[in-house]
Amino acid sequence: MSDFKPFEDKLAGLIASLSPAGRRRLAVDMAKKLRQSQQRRIKSQQNPDGTAFAQRKRQPARAKSGRVRREMFAKLRTGRFMKARGGDDGAVVEFTGKVQRIAQVHQYGLKDKPARNGAAVEYPARELLGFTEDDRSVVETIITDHLAL
Repeated sequence: MSDFKPFEDKLAGLIASLSPAGRRRLAVDMAKKLRQSQQRRIKSQQNPDGTAFAQRKRQPARAKSGRVRREMFAKLRTGRFMKARGGDDGAVVEFTGKVQRIAQVHQYGLKDKPARNGAAVEYPARELLGFTEDDRSVVETIITDHLAL
C-alpha cells in the first residue's frame, strides 16, 4: 500500500465534487500539458524511462541518392496526428487516423510491412506514449492549482 493512498483518495473525492464543466476544464488542461510533454520527449527521442530510442537500421551504402533522412517521428508528433482530448471522465492523448497503426507498431515493437509488397520487418520497441515522473508531478500541480481556484 502506498503512503499517499489516503491523500489520493481525498483528492479523488475533491475532483468528483467538481462540476462537470470544472472536471472537463481540468481534463482539457491536463491533456494539453501531457501532449506537450510527450511531444518534447519524442523530439528528444527518449523512452519514458529516460533511455534513448533504438537506432534506425543502417541502410545499404548504395541507397537512393539525394534522399534526406529526417529524425524519427517528426510528423507523427505534430498536432495533426497527436490529439489531446479532455472530458468529464478523463484526459486522453492519442494518435489519430492511419498513423495509429504506425505508432502501435513502434510502441510495442511489432512486425509490419514498410511497403505494400515488401517483407515484414520487426521493429524495436520505442515507447511513444508513456508517463514519466515529471508528467506525474505536472498532473499533480495542475490538479492542485485547479482546486485552489
